[in-house]
Formats: sequence, C-alpha cells, structure tokens
Amino acid sequence: MNYTVHNQTIDLGNGREITLETGKLAKQAHGSVVVRCGDTMLLATAVSSHEVRDDMDFLPLTVDYREKYAAAGRFPGGFFKREARPSDTEVLVMRLVDRALRPTFPSDYHAGTQVMIQLMSADAEVLPDSLAGLAASACLAVSDIPFDGPISEVRVARIDGAFVINPHRTELESADMDMMVAGSMDSIVMVEGEMAEVSEDEMVDAIEAAHKAIQAQCEAQIALAKSTGHYGVQREYSHENHDEDLRSRVNEALTEPFYKAAQEGKSKEERKASFKSIKDSFMETLSDEERSEKAFMLRQYISAVQKKAIRDLLLNEDTRLDGRKPTDIRSIWTEVDYLPGTHGSSIFTRGETQSLTTLTLGTKLDEQLIDGALVRKTEKFLLHYNFPPFSTGEERPLRGTSRREVGHGNLALRALKPILPAVEDCPYTIRLVSEILESNGSSSMATVCAGTLALMDGGIPIKAPVSGIAMGLITDKDSGKYVVLSDILGDEDHLGDMDFKVTGTEKGITACQMDIKIKGLSFQQLREALEQAREGRHHIRREMLHSLPEPRADYKDHAPRIVALQVPGESIGPIIGPGGKIIQEIQADTETVISIEDVDGKGIVEISASNKSAIEAAVAKIKAIAFPPTVEIGEEYEGKVKSIMPYGAFVEVIPGQDGLLHVSELDWKRVDRVEDILKEGEVVKFKVVGRDDKTGKIKLSRKALLPKPEGYVERPERSRGDRGDRGDRGRDPRSDRGRDRGPRGDQQSSSDSE
Repeated sequence: MNYTVHNQTIDLGNGREITLETGKLAKQAHGSVVVRCGDTMLLATAVSSHEVRDDMDFLPLTVDYREKYAAAGRFPGGFFKREARPSDTEVLVMRLVDRALRPTFPSDYHAGTQVMIQLMSADAEVLPDSLAGLAASACLAVSDIPFDGPISEVRVARIDGAFVINPHRTELESADMDMMVAGSMDSIVMVEGEMAEVSEDEMVDAIEAAHKAIQAQCEAQIALAKSTGHYGVQREYSHENHDEDLRSRVNEALTEPFYKAAQEGKSKEERKASFKSIKDSFMETLSDEERSEKAFMLRQYISAVQKKAIRDLLLNEDTRLDGRKPTDIRSIWTEVDYLPGTHGSSIFTRGETQSLTTLTLGTKLDEQLIDGALVRKTEKFLLHYNFPPFSTGEERPLRGTSRREVGHGNLALRALKPILPAVEDCPYTIRLVSEILESNGSSSMATVCAGTLALMDGGIPIKAPVSGIAMGLITDKDSGKYVVLSDILGDEDHLGDMDFKVTGTEKGITACQMDIKIKGLSFQQLREALEQAREGRHHIRREMLHSLPEPRADYKDHAPRIVALQVPGESIGPIIGPGGKIIQEIQADTETVISIEDVDGKGIVEISASNKSAIEAAVAKIKAIAFPPTVEIGEEYEGKVKSIMPYGAFVEVIPGQDGLLHVSELDWKRVDRVEDILKEGEVVKFKVVGRDDKTGKIKLSRKALLPKPEGYVERPERSRGDRGDRGDRGRDPRSDRGRDRGPRGDQQSSSDSE
C-alpha cells in the first residue's frame, strides 16, 4: 500500500457519528476528503490554479455538487441513461456551500478555485446536503490553498420541542423548524431554512444549538489537518501589486466628493451617474500612462473609497443613499387582478424593486415530478423566479435559468409553503411565477409579497398573508459601531456586511436566509436585526393588504374547478376499466380531466373541468361505479346507446350495467330497423320493465315513456308454453319430405293446365 490514511470521528449523539478520511482517494487533487455518515459517503476535492490573470480582482470560485444515481442503486432517467445538467436540488446545495465558503478566502487571493463534492454512496435516512459544507471545508483544510477556515455546515431541526442536529429523513417529517446553518469556530456565516411561524427568540436558539455542533466539526477538521501535516501550511501567493502614493491621491481626491454624492439621496440611476462623473473627473487628472498601466489598482482604490464613503455616511449620520433612516421602509404600492387571463395576478412595488407575479391552477396531472438520485416524488406547489437583464437596465444574453434564480425562487417557495391550505381545502396544483421587472434590492422578498397577493387574488384560502424584508448591517471594526438597516438597497447589499432575508406572518417567521461577510457577528446583533425585521415585516404586510385584505371568496370564473372524491380502494380498478377504457369514456362524455391514485388503501379521485355541470356529471358516473346503485324495475333512467343489433340496442343503465332495449320496445308503431330510431352513442331515456329470468339481463322500454296512440289496440300476447291446436302440425314435419310435394306457386303441371 503506497498511501497513508488519516481519520477523524465526530460524535453526533444517539449512536450516530461522522468520519473524515483523507489520503486514500483522489491524491492528485490539492485536497481530498471522504465524509461518511451511516451509508452516505461524499467525496470532496479542491483544486486551485497557481497562475492568475493579470486583470483578475476577485476570487473565481466554483462549487459543484453532484448526486450519482449509482450511489442509490438507480439508473438515471432519460434516453442516454447518464447524469446530465444539475437538478434544482443539486444547485441549491451548491449555493449553500458556496455562500458559506466564499467569505473565508483571503480578499487578495484571485486564483481560479474549484471545489467538487460528489455523492458516492447513499443512505435512505442520512441527508447528504447537511454533510456537503463539512466535506468542502475539510478538503480545503488538508490542502495548501489559502483558506481562513475551517467552517462547517449542519442542519438543525426542532422535533417534539427539542433541537436535533442532522436529523434522519423520517425524523425531519415531523419537524416544525428546518434550518441549514454554517459557521466557523467563532461566528455564524450563513443561515437558510423554513419554519412554522416561530418566534425570533426560537430561531436564535436554534442557531446557537447549531453553532455548538459546528464548533465540534471545525475541531475535527483541525485535528485531521494536523495529522496530515498540512495545518497552517499554505502556498505563497502575490496577486496584487500596490502603489501607495496612487492610493493616497485617490483617497484625497475622492473621499469628500463621494461622501457628498452619497448624501444627496438620489435614485439609483442618478446616483450611479453622480459617482461616474466624479470618477471620470479624477481620471482626467491622470496621465495616459497611469490610466493604462495602473488601471487594475485604480479600479480597486476608487471602489474602496466609494465603499468607505457610503459606510461612513451610515455610521456617522444614520443617513442612507436614498435619504432614508436605518429603520425606514421604501414606499410601497400594490395592485391585484392586473392580468385578466390568469387565474390570479399581482404587482408588488417597493421603491425601485418590482415583481409581477402570476398564479396558475392545475390538476394532479400538472404536478412536478422530482426524479433525482435519492428522491422520486411529485410536488403540488411550484414557484419560479425570473430575473431578466432589463430589470437592472442591463443587456446580456439569456442562457437558461441561473443558480441565483433557482435559489431566490426556492426561498420564496419555502416562505409561502407553510401558509398554503390543506389538500382537502384546495386540491389544485399551484404554480406561481415571479417576473422581476425592476430590481434595486431584495427582489426575492418582493416575490414573497407579490406571491401572497396573487394567491389571494386567485381565491386560494391561505392561512395567513406572508410578507418579507431584507436586512443589512454596516460595522466598524475599530470603533465597534454598527447600524442595522431595514429594506436594503442593492448598493447596501453589495457594500454592507450582511444580507439577512426574513419572511413571516403576523404570528411568526416562515423562512429566512442570511449571508454574513464579516467575522464576529454577535448573537445580540442577530437578535436586534430580527426584532427590527419583525417591525418591518408588519409594516409591509399592512401596506400589502390595502389592495386586498383577504382571499377572494371564490376562484376566477375561467379557473378550472376541481373536486376531490374518496372511493373504496377496490373501486379503483372498475373506475379505470380495462386499459383505462372506463375512465377515458367518462372523461370524453363529461369533458373533464380525471386522475385517481391509491392512498393508504383508499382511492382519491380528482376531477377537473371548466364548469360545474361537467364535474357533477363525472361525479355521478364515478359514484355509480364506486357505490353501485341497484337498478329498480319500474324506474326511469337515461343512458348511452352502447351498441346496436338487428333485434334491439344495448343501453347503459348505470355505469357498468347495460340493458336490452328490444326493437319492439322502441315505439308504439312497428319499427323495422333499430337505426331508424337510435344511433350508437346517443343518450336515450327509458324505463326498466323487468329482468330476463334466464339471463338476468335488464329489459328496457322506450315506448313506455311515449304517449300511447289513440285507438291503439295492443296485440294479445301469445303464450310460448301453450300455443293452441295447430292441426296436424304436431306430426313430424320431416316425415314426408321425401315424397313428391307437387308444384308450388305458378309452376302448375301439364295435366292441371289442360
């Protein structure tokens, strides 16, 4: 064996543990670790280039997470039977890890860096996303890549009132809090999760519980790195050259102009123009040589001065770029029922951020199939977020859904999911689509607000309206001063130290997402931010409800109508029929869409149509099969002609039961051809007049419902048992067949004609 394996074990409690292993796999990567919990195994690798582009002034970090179908003993779907583009689930895990890792690299490190995490073995109970952040950090910890870690990432859930770290999949089903928390030994760097209307204090308690587990996992990574000899050993790099004289000139020339421009409280475009004018004026004072040879440094120095001017304005004067105070919310206007052709629509505008959100209602057939390596299920609630370039006044090609769009849409979905009605109260598949038409801060929170209004406009009986707000933070490390900002602008997000999104109802929080760009965020600052966010959320919700205070009493006229019906499990087969024949006939006859599934031994039938009468007709047919009525002799019915024979027609009396309408029972007058009266597929009214004693067939009569013609004399019915004296017909008719019977008709013999 030409390798040395190093291991560390982390105790999760309740007999569960995580093992870290390095030295066996992927040894040519700059860092490689296998993380195992139960039968779930992740391979994480890190590679960073030694060469850097001259004009690179940021860290080009790429985080990839992929779930191999073989890990779960499954074949990929599709024609090629090969893993293709990442699923939304994989993209969301990438974002979780990326957001936690990115702040931990040195600000002057600009080498291309790639972290890859692969699910190699799957345990049905162990969720791999709660291990991905740990795996990514561990492979960096055992490498020489400059990294100010370690960090880790855990899932914390509240189950039966107790916080559980990295719960099993089945345990998570009963949780009222589900959060992913990332942090270092001394601070929290990322939070994302959903919860059932919990308080701010409960949320902080959960984060504190998660941080204790994170600290233990960071200690294990340090021990692993020390065992390999890589702890504290990082490659040397020099990605930036500086000109302190030029830096000083930039600071002296631009600090005051940028500060004054930030004070003016202008709009986004006006402010951008002011800053550009100041920058251009300064650049004109430089020589052509300086502008060309020191462009990289100039870009950094000017950006740093602008950032400091804006931050100082907030810290010193409590004044923001648009003139607001820290707790002020931008002006809000809303509108519902804006798009007449949709099932629900709304516009939510807050400052220079605007979302136009639509609601579409569908049937069970419209549910989203999730077919991943670990999970195969369907989703009844979909939310899609679109961020076109014109929303920020930019031009760029459209290249499919970005990771950011997937992430923002998922956050809004998690925010709204807890307030959706039960399936019994709303059987629809629901799709919300948020089109961001303008963006200057917290477009995901605008999506939450617009989504709430669109649901209400569409008549969805939500439990409570949800509003959302994005909070920011500006800190000064030297003085210890800080200010918490409500409803942040795009620039305040970019230049600030925190982006903390919080959504909730009047009762409590439903979802959150927090990214921290600094070390040392205290739990006191976190609690203050949450309390300020609560007041902001309540204000936004009150403004929203001016347009529509409660959900509409009914769905839109053009929205599909859906009825859910429960039938015995043994009725599923008869309703479907051989090859789906019966259910297809019902759908065609009633112009409805019907789906049926087995749930715990019971059949759940979902019927959708554009009008009430069609649904009623379909319900009647399904109930007749599931709860078959008895055909009563003497009662009148209506049914479809199933087939026509020379002697009559077979007509459906009730679903699954046909009767014979004899030709003699079609009309009081003689009918020579059944087709003269009936056509196949026609619906006819009739009366049940009896049953055949031998066959049990139901006998029907149409003429019994028709008025009897005046003077009609009914032919006496002849008995089949006693047909009277018929002369010598009692003899064997075949007995004289051999004798000469003489000529018939006009064929007379010659003797007769003579």
